[in-house]
Amino acid sequence: MNHMDPVQARIRNRARLRRGMYLLPSLFTAGTIGAGYFSITQTIAALGGNVEAHTHLDWAAIAILFAIPFDALDGRIARMTNTASDFGRELDSLADVITFGVAPSLLAMIWGFHFLPDSMNPLLHQHLVQAGVFFCFLFLIGGASRLARFNISHDPQPRNPGRPDRKYFVGMPIPAAAGLLAATVHLCYGYPVEAWWIAIVWLCFVGLSAFLMVSTWRFWSAKEINLFRAHPFQLLLPLAVVAWITFRFSNVVLFTVALTYMFSGIWARAAYSWSRRRRRRPIDAHSNPSAEPDGFRPS
Repeated sequence: MNHMDPVQARIRNRARLRRGMYLLPSLFTAGTIGAGYFSITQTIAALGGNVEAHTHLDWAAIAILFAIPFDALDGRIARMTNTASDFGRELDSLADVITFGVAPSLLAMIWGFHFLPDSMNPLLHQHLVQAGVFFCFLFLIGGASRLARFNISHDPQPRNPGRPDRKYFVGMPIPAAAGLLAATVHLCYGYPVEAWWIAIVWLCFVGLSAFLMVSTWRFWSAKEINLFRAHPFQLLLPLAVVAWITFRFSNVVLFTVALTYMFSGIWARAAYSWSRRRRRRPIDAHSNPSAEPDGFRPS
């Protein structure tokens, strides 16, 4: 009976463990895809015409929100275990297109425009539904473009640069944009839009999300958060409290967080433009003598 050399056995065991570690990030990516698939099936189930349509739409929104931490963990685990690969990156991008592109755009369309009452003006109803289809498609293509730009950019710089020691995204990340739409649906417990003016507001909301994804504005990156620093046990109690509040008041908390994140990018861009105009004003006044009154113009 042949006995394997202990050194060779140790090398083979390490190789098996290494292969298993490569599978771990992909399992989280598969969870992201599964959540997106479940969201799509729940959105389609809401079209069945039963009285529980809002329940299906709410579950569709919750599935998208549930996929966001899965999407954040797969990359972190790959970096922590040094198992990042081209296959993993491509799989993650495809998962994001499905879960944070197709699923929320379909949910936004069905929740915001499909259940508008037939009693409203037929022409207005037709225009709203057509505009809804178009704007939800813009969200999908904007998210796909955002992912493509992220994949080919090595060191992207936002139009409004921030502090050099901070990490930023260029454009709103697609999980955040999808979370914003899903959190809005969850805030309403999935009850669909039935008023024409709310449908118009929702139309603008979806369009704004699509624009922010393809913009070159800076958005804060959560990658700089490190939960594995010294004394991690000190964070257990605060994290437990935050998790309980989020679970107990998920509709309000998640919508508030998503909305705050969106407006943080808008505010950062507005503040940068305002400060830039303030810096230019004294320079323009000194470099343009014709701006001074005639009585004070140098001869």
